[in-house]
Amino acid sequence: MAARIMDGKGSAAEIRSELASSVKAHLAAGYSSPCLAAILVGEDAASQVYVRNKQRACEQVGIDSQLHRLADTTSQDELLRLVNDLNHNKQVHGILIQLPLPDQIDATQVLDAVSPLKDVDAFHPANVGLLSQGRPRFLPCTPHGVQQLLHRCEVSIAGKHAVVVGRSDIVGKPMAMLLAARNSTCGPEVANATVTVCHSRTADLAEVTRQADLLIAAIGRPQAITPDMVKPGAVVVDVGINRTADGLVGDVDFAGVREVAAQITPVPGGVGPLTVAMLLFNTLTAAQQQAGNSTH
Repeated sequence: MAARIMDGKGSAAEIRSELASSVKAHLAAGYSSPCLAAILVGEDAASQVYVRNKQRACEQVGIDSQLHRLADTTSQDELLRLVNDLNHNKQVHGILIQLPLPDQIDATQVLDAVSPLKDVDAFHPANVGLLSQGRPRFLPCTPHGVQQLLHRCEVSIAGKHAVVVGRSDIVGKPMAMLLAARNSTCGPEVANATVTVCHSRTADLAEVTRQADLLIAAIGRPQAITPDMVKPGAVVVDVGINRTADGLVGDVDFAGVREVAAQITPVPGGVGPLTVAMLLFNTLTAAQQQAGNSTH
């Protein structure tokens, strides 16, 4: 029997509905509208689509958004000045730097310049440190979105073996931390896993992935996870988005793995919509924290 499709679009719509109610309550309490400021440097087509989607999502839940477009010739100093201005703007609660940045700009230095209180992507070293200690200010958007999807698809991972393929700072490493944590925003059943992190130097990757009750692919290689690498009945979450001649595909061979797994995410329509939803969640959280009204 083919695996059940995990509906990221539907789960993201649920979360946006919940956020819209929370934003209304925030405004009814007399606080200003949460506001997300996005910075887009250059003309990267994919980045423009992502930013547009984020603006539309903000509008759907009642969050204000700003877009600061800069030329691809923008200097690092010019960008840092804008970040500093937004850090000190009390009407702005969250700051998003759309990646990638042009070659003349040091992305790490720019991301580090964002105030930790407005770092809604949870990239700042201070926020990564808090996450590692189990007391996060913000949760990284994609890993948090995966946890929300597991919860809403009634997947329990407590005591199970989770394998994360990929060790990036954006997905792989924080995903492993969230899965191994004692609790989550959705309760302990989507945490408390025994976690293995695989990467480019892992010996016999297939041997490790076949042990996974939950397999999360985040390596940026089209259809790298094949059916023979998956334990029958496993839950497979595909974080990859790869542009190929045949269109968008994930890191998982969807058609093949679907015949082996119990549940699987599609690409597109799986994890992607949840990443955006959790960015909105963090923006509201930032506004609540800055107003001294945090419920998280």
